[in-house]
Amino acid sequence: MRKMWTIKNDVIEKDLSYKLVGIFFKIHRELGRFCRERQYCDALELELKLHQIRFHREYPYTVAGRLSNRVDFVIEDRVIVDVKAKPIVQPEDYHQMRRYLDSANIKLGVIVNFRSKYLYPKRVLGAR
Repeated sequence: MRKMWTIKNDVIEKDLSYKLVGIFFKIHRELGRFCRERQYCDALELELKLHQIRFHREYPYTVAGRLSNRVDFVIEDRVIVDVKAKPIVQPEDYHQMRRYLDSANIKLGVIVNFRSKYLYPKRVLGAR
């Protein structure tokens, strides 16, 4: 007997992610790849305001009773964005994002490294 597979189309925060990725590409195209992380964050903040997307910048989260984590952006209280400007995203960056997601109880994080020649925003899923 032939087994039929079903495809789940449960992309977490699909529409918001699509908007964010468009904004990331616009910033990368306009600023290039050799700016500082702060400049990319400033540009992202301006774009989010232009698109009327609600966000918090450098938002603190408590881990083990201490305010030890500050995420670059929390978008619509549903997505965490971590902006990078370095040659390559390291495994530690993924672990850091997982800590952010766990402490904030958010399901989706995006790591965007603007230093890359080609922009590849990385989606990181939190615990379900």
